[in-house]
Amino acid sequence: MANKPQAEKRIRRNGRRAEINKARVSRIRTFVKKAESTIAGGDAAAAAAALAAAQPELMRGVSKGVLHKNTVARKMSRLAKRVKALEQA
Repeated sequence: MANKPQAEKRIRRNGRRAEINKARVSRIRTFVKKAESTIAGGDAAAAAAALAAAQPELMRGVSKGVLHKNTVARKMSRLAKRVKALEQA
């Protein structure tokens, strides 16, 4: 257990931040899953719209520090590649 007041405050703060970050990551995953399901559905226009909705959420995760920028770049690149393949097919 923490002995110093600052350490106790840090524990309280970390708990609050963990809940907020968990909600952020959950929201991002929801947007990504929607994009993936529309891609799997085969509708190119809906998939492009879902990707356009997911991209700002992913970048917000980077700016808030809950996801690494390279992870997000990789996810966006792969999703965009799949959407482009739908549009060309």
